[in-house]
Amino acid sequence: MSGGVDSSATAALLLEQGYDVVGITLKLWPQDCVSRAEDKCCGPQAVMDARSVCHKLGIPYYLIDEAAEFQKQVIGYFAEEYKAGRTPNPCVMCNERLKFGNLITRARQLGADFIATGHFARVEPSADGTRTLLKRGRDPRKDQSYFLFSLRQDQLARAIFPLGEKTKADTRDIARECQLKTADKEESMEICFVPDNDYGRFLQQAKLVDQHRGEIVDTHGRVLGHHDGIEFYTIGQRKGLGLSSPKPLYVIALDAAQNRVIVGDDSQLDRDEFIVERCNWIPFAEPPPSLEVSAKIRYNHPGTAATITPLPNGAARVKLHVPQRAITPGQACVFYQDDLVVGGGWIAQ
Repeated sequence: MSGGVDSSATAALLLEQGYDVVGITLKLWPQDCVSRAEDKCCGPQAVMDARSVCHKLGIPYYLIDEAAEFQKQVIGYFAEEYKAGRTPNPCVMCNERLKFGNLITRARQLGADFIATGHFARVEPSADGTRTLLKRGRDPRKDQSYFLFSLRQDQLARAIFPLGEKTKADTRDIARECQLKTADKEESMEICFVPDNDYGRFLQQAKLVDQHRGEIVDTHGRVLGHHDGIEFYTIGQRKGLGLSSPKPLYVIALDAAQNRVIVGDDSQLDRDEFIVERCNWIPFAEPPPSLEVSAKIRYNHPGTAATITPLPNGAARVKLHVPQRAITPGQACVFYQDDLVVGGGWIAQ
């Protein structure tokens, strides 16, 4: 329970459906985050709200300290990806390793059979009963299946998403009917440990990255300027380059080995083919030789038609039918067939 309306409504729905419910908040925040994120899901106000909801619903409540694991599994990953010239997605990693990783172990210790969260997504058994499928949430504006693509079969089999059939308005109505204090609470759109959305400042304040001067070059290797670290740039970025040019320049690649930011014009951001690594397949243990899917190259991307060709060692080639802008190494590319999440992987350099 994050202290927000979605997880509050989830708990209420589960009680209504006859489940024996226990509320759990994972204390994830590093200590220096408390003052910067007082009202976010990694702040003490969120804990107070979650505890209040559990008291109102009459269910037990536990606060479990996972700060050390969060630092290692999520924040450490976050920093290392930026250092490698990639743009991370910490929410996917948090779901895989903590919410449906460590928390499942904790749930077993409490005698619980399932983990339920306020994600807008759906799980259901396959037609033959051999697999657990992941599907989009019914509300297309709130669907969060993208952030769950990396969950394994054992994790999906223990997952319940009561909001999968609901809209955001439904969840607020449920919370109001139960007189929960979170009914009208504003939702957070930022990464929980970077509440002001300034990733570069967070990395420096947390002493995860030091400034290190490098070159900004064009595609021919000509030096156009200098930067203080590739960690502070991402593919498609235009502002903050500090370059003088007759036409707009964009970050089109990051070279970690040479500590270089590579810039080019708008047309050089378009790509129609790339490799994804560490693929996770959901409807099947082994994928077919090729797949026709809709590929989402980032969370807020609408998806585009693509042909997926699985490769050895858990990789796959993604061939887009129409080139897309700013395909970013380190981001997740998730494959869909209608509402079904077929799988996905991490975009390679």
